Amino acid sequence: MSPSARRQGILALIIVIVAWGLTWPVNKVVLATLSPLWAVTLRSAIATVALFALTASRGRITLPPRQDLPVLLGITLLHMVGFNLLTSWGLGLVPTGRTVVLAYTTPLWVTPGAALFLREPLTFRRLIGVLVGLAGLVTLFNPLALDWSDRAVVLGNLAILAGALLWAISILHIRAHRWASTPFALIPWETLLATALLVPIALSTPLPVPARWSPSFVALLLYLGIIGTAVAYWATATASRHLPAVTTSLGLLATPVVSVITATLWLGEPLTLSLVIAIVLVLGGVAIGSTGSDRPAD
Repeated sequence: MSPSARRQGILALIIVIVAWGLTWPVNKVVLATLSPLWAVTLRSAIATVALFALTASRGRITLPPRQDLPVLLGITLLHMVGFNLLTSWGLGLVPTGRTVVLAYTTPLWVTPGAALFLREPLTFRRLIGVLVGLAGLVTLFNPLALDWSDRAVVLGNLAILAGALLWAISILHIRAHRWASTPFALIPWETLLATALLVPIALSTPLPVPARWSPSFVALLLYLGIIGTAVAYWATATASRHLPAVTTSLGLLATPVVSVITATLWLGEPLTLSLVIAIVLVLGGVAIGSTGSDRPAD
């Protein structure tokens, strides 16, 4: 790998860490004005325009190959619609830091799923990683860290976990699929399909109040669609192309840390001991499971 390519990869990785790290707190602010359904719909619509503009500028707009239509539909329904709706709804009820940690349990569900359905080796290191990550999940759901009497909060937490499971299923589908194009080439079509599915549903609910749309609010909404989605996906593809897979996956673990720090400084959310322990355990478990050899566990 040339030094120039590595620099591009590192720069792209930093961009996506910051872009996605800020997305969760920004989304929290947006959800104070919009319903989760409208927030996801508008973000998807803005991202679609930005992604097609970005792809057109590179002269790479092509129709999805017939072979990739099943995975396009799967990613759209599971990730673009399911994950985004569930986590947005949960984020409206749950603090940002807890939300992002729960969402980033996704790799923990991918590991056993890959072993069960894709016959990928469940190495000793991956097994330890899952157990360490689950210990972090237990930390978040212990009686001292969660008010089990608050039904809305409990449902919000479960919704985020359900979203993480849908994202995990999407990842398994991506791994199992035999690609004719590339994952990045399909992203504009996925956001377009998601928007087409979401708009009719959103229009059946009360419209957002235009009077509450201040310039700062519109800027935050544009951030979610352009920077938090279009630019972040482009940066992820660039980092993955120029850096080793392990480097990219481990680097992305900084994203929740950026979110938690931003939520603490900007939104004034408390940084509790249980949250810090959960962050260390969940992200540590993901890091452990992402490294090491492929020797199956005995």
